[in-house]
Amino acid sequence: MKRMITAALAMFVLAPVANAAPTAIDRITGPGPDGKPGMILKGVIVPAGYETFYLSGQLADPVDPAKKETMADFGDTKTQTVSIMTKIKALLESKGYAMTDVVKMQAFLAADPKLGKIDFMGFNAGFKQFFGSATNPNTVSRSTFQVANLVAPMFLVELEVTAAKVPKK
Repeated sequence: MKRMITAALAMFVLAPVANAAPTAIDRITGPGPDGKPGMILKGVIVPAGYETFYLSGQLADPVDPAKKETMADFGDTKTQTVSIMTKIKALLESKGYAMTDVVKMQAFLAADPKLGKIDFMGFNAGFKQFFGSATNPNTVSRSTFQVANLVAPMFLVELEVTAAKVPKK
């Protein structure tokens, strides 16, 4: 009898906690090098109770699906970034997520042979079309790496993202 009362009290006390909505994701902002609000977050805290979606590294699709042999078929860094972000958006939406749910990005950039270095400005131009924009004011915690090469010479960008959202009940 004592155990039943204890169990009933525990359920009564813990039930509101179990059914409570998780607290909001804490997106930690800070100024960029110029003192203005930064384009990326300093960090993100995803509270317990959120559902997460980890996307593997994504590469660009060719500009023309019939042509996929050369770097020109995939475009420059900005073009590849937009292609990948569009692909990520579709993958997220297929599982009930949105670009606003993305909290973390890892970007791998290879040098553009035409420039002799990575095109960081081109990458950021593509990034800004999807984050910190009118359609998605959120931005992400992001790491960007310069790599010697990606899986094939026509690729200049590979992106991994993690998204988090309150699970549907």
